[in-house]
Amino acid sequence: MTLATVLALGSVHDFFHSSTWYVIRNLVFFFVFVFWVATVYWVYKDAHRRITDPLLIWVSTLLGTIPFIGPLIYMLFRPPEYLEDVRERELEIKAIERRLGGHDLRCPVCRAEIEEDYLICPVCTTKLRQSCVRCHKPLEALWQVCPYCETPIEHDPTAATVLGQAQQRPPRRQRSR
Repeated sequence: MTLATVLALGSVHDFFHSSTWYVIRNLVFFFVFVFWVATVYWVYKDAHRRITDPLLIWVSTLLGTIPFIGPLIYMLFRPPEYLEDVRERELEIKAIERRLGGHDLRCPVCRAEIEEDYLICPVCTTKLRQSCVRCHKPLEALWQVCPYCETPIEHDPTAATVLGQAQQRPPRRQRSR
């Protein structure tokens, strides 16, 4: 061995036995430990936002304690959405279904929200439907007989309908012989 090689190996040996190296090594270990604890905490918080079952949350957290591989495995198998997003989407779907299903009925006069079986508007007191004289169920404008009690209907021309103002039934055509 040459003198340069011995001096180079000696200086490397001296560096790894110096206090500077011990400080650097301990700081690296500290930051790796802090990063590992942070990943375990992240797995717990993320599982709490995505999973409803407490047992599965704790299993996911225990999986996250496996250093650096656990969080990666958790990320592969975690639910794709947050619970809050799922609830929000379900509420939006219900609102759309309600609108499309005709449940979003409004008074033709004041545009207040009304229910399908209201006889008058509770806000402006506009008569929306007439009731059967016998069973008092709400009747549609075009019905000729009450479907609940088979009573013939005499139409009240002053009643507005939910679909518009006073729909009239078209006259029947007579058969030609």
